[in-house]
Amino acid sequence: MAVEQGRPATASDEQFRSLSGEPVRELYTPGDLPAGVGTVDDPIGRPGEYPFTRGIHSSMYRGRLWTMRQFAGFGTAEETNERFHYLLEHGQTGLSTAFDMPSLMGHDSDHVRSLGEVGREGVAIDTLDDMQTLFGGIDLGEVSVSMTINAPAAVMLAFYVVAAERDRARPTPPEQLSGTIQTDILKEYIAQKEWCFPIDPAMRLCGDMIEWCTQHMPRWHPVSISGYHIREAGSTAQQELAFTLKDGLTYVEQAVARGLDVDDFAPRLSFFFNAQIDFFEEIAKYRAARRIWAREMRETFGARSERALQMRFHTQTAGVSLTAQQPLNNIVRTAIEALAGVLGGTQSLHTNSYDEALALPTEEAVTVALRTQQIIAHETGVASTVDPLGGSYYVEALTDEMERRAYEYFAKIDELGGMVAAIKDNYPQREIADAAFVLQQEIDAAERVVVGVNRFVAEGEQPIPTLRVDPDLERKQVARLQATRARRDSAAVERTLAQLREAAAKPGENLMDPLIECARALASEGEIIESLQRVFGDYTETPVF
Repeated sequence: MAVEQGRPATASDEQFRSLSGEPVRELYTPGDLPAGVGTVDDPIGRPGEYPFTRGIHSSMYRGRLWTMRQFAGFGTAEETNERFHYLLEHGQTGLSTAFDMPSLMGHDSDHVRSLGEVGREGVAIDTLDDMQTLFGGIDLGEVSVSMTINAPAAVMLAFYVVAAERDRARPTPPEQLSGTIQTDILKEYIAQKEWCFPIDPAMRLCGDMIEWCTQHMPRWHPVSISGYHIREAGSTAQQELAFTLKDGLTYVEQAVARGLDVDDFAPRLSFFFNAQIDFFEEIAKYRAARRIWAREMRETFGARSERALQMRFHTQTAGVSLTAQQPLNNIVRTAIEALAGVLGGTQSLHTNSYDEALALPTEEAVTVALRTQQIIAHETGVASTVDPLGGSYYVEALTDEMERRAYEYFAKIDELGGMVAAIKDNYPQREIADAAFVLQQEIDAAERVVVGVNRFVAEGEQPIPTLRVDPDLERKQVARLQATRARRDSAAVERTLAQLREAAAKPGENLMDPLIECARALASEGEIIESLQRVFGDYTETPVF
């Protein structure tokens, strides 16, 4: 039978565009399938087999459901610990930690820049004491933990390692700890803008963590290469895919240059993607990501281990898609986005709460978000078969197009001298800013419908209950920090900080062991960061116009 060949987009197709602005054709046929289907080099293949387009496991969710990992954190360590226990009691299977802005920026809670921000958008962690309280009563040898922090990630990892080993009920050595810390500093310079040091020493710290965890924490992912924040900053799906993968490949290049074997460390790298509202585009993005990563790891870096070729990723539904208007509509948005993540083959998932455009989520909103995942897992039947959309002409064509666009961006970045050079030149930053501007123009002109915002608007909406962080929590956290400083051995703190600075001044010296000693001495995060800044310096971004 003759196969109808895929045709280019027509003028009428221009009326129908994806969220990323790509034209969507009226009909997709077998001719739209990527080249090589059905051959030995089939780019679609089978689940659990190279190039992993259809998933990294042969049975996927028939064997094990994705980890339901709800992001949580607010106020002090005590309040967040209570929320962790609440989520575990309601069926959550992994913990995901949100830190407050001072912690993300490397400031102590009593720093002048921390005023009014302590515990506001995540939990305040200043010292080892806080980390021990945060995970009190939780068996860290059994629960997988994720920590979303980047510039001071090495400091938080040091706190976590010591907190686990000092747990009186269940002391846990580093080799038994499982989970992820984000550490993706490149996307901070690209999108999220939370940094402590210039790019080059920040990259050194990332390399130190990869190296140290390869040797001491075999169950831990020291870097979660994050496209989520790139997408939240306004990128297209294609930009999220390309910039995220190029960041990941840059970390691999650095680790290989240190002399690490790619098959030893690559299985400990994970990814973190956004799930936006354009259902099929998101699914295609995840499938293309797995295929590109597997190819690059095998053909560029010579990986031999199957685990080194497999892209493992966490997904979070799109915060930027949530609306303050008619917030209950966000439950529907989140469910659709979560379903895209599941059908795209994610390994873990966070579903946003419907009230997050207004405040940190209430317990009721968090429960609805978790129940959304549980309904998808246990009621819809989508976990019963592997990659149910595989073979769809539309999905396969989109996957192929995603891959093509990613390699176009790779070529441009390589022309600029690699990802670090491209970031210093503000190339990805400009691309994202332009994409965000175009999308906002479309929304403002009602050319792109956002229900409840520019169409189907409701008048006289009543406010919904939201979580309010008690201002007294800031004073409580500052008092806690001061109490820790008063009871610790100040001479030991100064000695470990001096040793850290000495190690930082020696190129090639891994800083994780000195950081762990600082944590044991109860040095605060801010003290550790300021000590490193005396060696590394600070960073000021060049404005993008």
